[in-house]
Amino acid sequence: MCGRYVVPNTTDELLSLFDATGNNAADWQPSYSVAPTDQAPIVREWIHDETVQRDLDLASWGLKPGWAKPGGPAPINARLESVASNGMFRSAFASQRCLVPMAGYYEWQQMDDGKQPYFIHGDGDGLAAAGLYAARQEDDVWKVTFTIITRAARDASGEIHDRMPVFLTSDVWDQWLRPEKISDKELPLSMLDRSSVSVAKTVTAYPVARTVNTVRTLDSEDRRLIEPISF
Repeated sequence: MCGRYVVPNTTDELLSLFDATGNNAADWQPSYSVAPTDQAPIVREWIHDETVQRDLDLASWGLKPGWAKPGGPAPINARLESVASNGMFRSAFASQRCLVPMAGYYEWQQMDDGKQPYFIHGDGDGLAAAGLYAARQEDDVWKVTFTIITRAARDASGEIHDRMPVFLTSDVWDQWLRPEKISDKELPLSMLDRSSVSVAKTVTAYPVARTVNTVRTLDSEDRRLIEPISF
C-alpha cells in the first residue's frame, strides 16, 4: 500500500509541471509527510462551458463518494487488480480520474529494534500516481476526496513492501485525465500496467530517520525527513 508520501513542490511549480490552469490549491504548503485524511493537491479535468479545464485542487486523502454513509470507510488505496469492478471505485474509475503529484513515498521494513522507514522516490521533477476522486456535499460545502491506485511492487519497494503506487509516464497523463466515461475498461487497465512498469525502472530507495514514524510529532515541512541515513 501507499500510506504516506511526499510533495515538496509549491503550487506554482505544480501548475507549471501539470499544465493546469485552474487553481483551487492556493493554500497548499509543500509537505514531506502527507498522511491519510490530510489535504493534498490532485490534478483533474472537467468540462466547463463545453471546454475541458485542468485544475489543481486540494482534496482529502481517503475516497468518500457522495453515496457513502458518514463514518463509513474512506480507502486511501485502490488495488489495480480490482479497481474497475470494485463497487467502491467502479464509478470513479469510469469518469472521475486524477493524478496525484508526489516526489516519492515511504515504506517500512521490520527490524529487530523496530520499523525502519525508507523513502522510495523518482528523479527529475517528481512522480504522478494514478488516482480517483469523488465530491460530496457536506453542510452546503462541496468536499473533494481521493485515493491512490496501487499494484504489485515492481520498483525499489519490492524488497521492502509488496505494493507500490501506479505511477504514470507524462505521455499518458492526458489520456488518464480525459473527462469522458470509460466504456472499455481493459484499455486503461493495460495502459496503467505498462506505464507503471516503465516508471518503476527509474525508482530507487534509501533509509531515512525514524522521525518519520510518528506522524503526531514530526514537522511535515521539514525537508530533513527525506535525507538519507546510514546504519
